[in-house]
Amino acid sequence: MSDDWARPVVHWEIVARDPQRLATFYRRIFNWDIGDGPIMNVAAGLGGPEPGPGGHFRQGNDGGVNLYIQVRDLGSSVALAAELGGEVIAEPFESPGTATLAVVKDPEGNQVMLVQQ
Repeated sequence: MSDDWARPVVHWEIVARDPQRLATFYRRIFNWDIGDGPIMNVAAGLGGPEPGPGGHFRQGNDGGVNLYIQVRDLGSSVALAAELGGEVIAEPFESPGTATLAVVKDPEGNQVMLVQQ
């Protein structure tokens, strides 16, 4: 075993052509506190999984990074995403042994996984 250590994800970023539009989308759908200015900081959330977010790798046709965001009501969150200019990619579905998921795209086409546990 090496003296090295695992490097956890400690920050994330959403790059946008129109940051104000996307900030409005994420504020409304997830109730995020998003700052103003050229770098719109998002405060860390409370009540997330312990000891921190996990992740996985999977095969796909395109490379990319997905955010998995927990919501209280999957159906209303999917509807709100569409109302706010997003696109519903996958209606709620069961992932055996884990959670109920849905997939939306934000107004700029970034895919977001909605998770109801």
